[in-house]
Amino acid sequence: MSQFSRRQFLKAGGAAGLLPLVGGCAALGARSGSAGRVVVIGGGFGGATAAKYLKRGNPQVEVTLVEPKRVFHTCPFSNLVLAGERSMDSIAHNYDELKQVYGVRVIHATATDVDPVAQRVVLSNGQRLDYDRLLLSPGISMRWNEIEGYDEAAAQLAPHAWQAGPQTELLRRQLEAMEDGGTFVLSVPADPFRCPPGPYERASLIAHYFSQHKPRSKVLILDAKDNFSKQGLFMQGWRELYGDRIEWVGRAQDGEVTRVDAARLEVETEFGTRHRASVLNVVPPQKAGWIAERAGVTDASGWVPVKANTFESQQVANIYVVGDATVAAPMPKSGFAANAQGKVAAAAILASLGGFEPVDPYWANTCYSLVGPEYGITVAGVYRAENQRVISVPGSGGVSPMEASAQFRRNEAAYAVGWYNAISQDTWGTQL
Repeated sequence: MSQFSRRQFLKAGGAAGLLPLVGGCAALGARSGSAGRVVVIGGGFGGATAAKYLKRGNPQVEVTLVEPKRVFHTCPFSNLVLAGERSMDSIAHNYDELKQVYGVRVIHATATDVDPVAQRVVLSNGQRLDYDRLLLSPGISMRWNEIEGYDEAAAQLAPHAWQAGPQTELLRRQLEAMEDGGTFVLSVPADPFRCPPGPYERASLIAHYFSQHKPRSKVLILDAKDNFSKQGLFMQGWRELYGDRIEWVGRAQDGEVTRVDAARLEVETEFGTRHRASVLNVVPPQKAGWIAERAGVTDASGWVPVKANTFESQQVANIYVVGDATVAAPMPKSGFAANAQGKVAAAAILASLGGFEPVDPYWANTCYSLVGPEYGITVAGVYRAENQRVISVPGSGGVSPMEASAQFRRNEAAYAVGWYNAISQDTWGTQL
């Protein structure tokens, strides 16, 4: 990182820095002997972390986690699955530790409605859960048909794979079946969307797969933007590792996809250019997960505005929202950010239930991207609340240096694996 050393970053705002903050608020709730009912919807990085830290902070609070999946597959490292470098099992996590160690009640069902007046959640299995505080970590929903022709049916032919699971497996099968000499076309939306560097890591790792197994194949990125996260670092890595195998076309060069013909594996861009793919991967525009809209916490943007110091909804009292669904720029929509937000929201909920003011929070984010399995690059930031906005801490964060050695890039890739293992352990516990 160019402005901040890794040790300084962890000291200032990494995961270790967040634990005392959460513990401080939690201890207040525990000493007060307070209790309450908290329902958490969504068992990803944000929701599972919040459920765990609520119970760690005050075991007397009743915490119910609602998550339809019994096994959760992470988007982080799913690009390695697409490249054949990892298995689906390696990114799979369950909820046994939350239940058995922390006493979280886990219900595998879908939340279908929220009544913010009665403070009640309705589930797909007919259950009704009353709450004192509700925490939503609903992830994203796709804006189907915002790109002409791209709906749920089209995603079965031209997968998005932007929610890890069956879509990841489908895209992997298509890549394996693709004939050598074909073109993988990746359509990238305008901001905001989940994991801003993710499409470019995906293109990188699929190019790596091609270099090993389909050496005449190429990658074409059609982008609705003219710049992207870690652009200089990615392009440097592409030149070093893949030569001209990856082509990136920004919006100014007619890269914005406006129409999809999934049956023909064809896309049309803003100025009428048509591109045929051997494998077509469309990452569509996104919005907050569907239940957030039902709860009344989204605004006209489709995302959820929150109070920066607590992540409580700006629109509905006693509902907190964390993770990709929120409007929290400049903090990105990432797994690291969701985990950090879950801890701060848990602390704020415990303080609220105990009748205390929340402490001033801060968060950190590190985003590792793999240009190749042994070529890592990083962007990091530290954030705090000011005037009900999330702001970057001046002088914090930074990116990997452009002039780094091959060993530096290998180290960054190794750090990425360590990060993934650590944050997964912190969120879900022991891996499957």
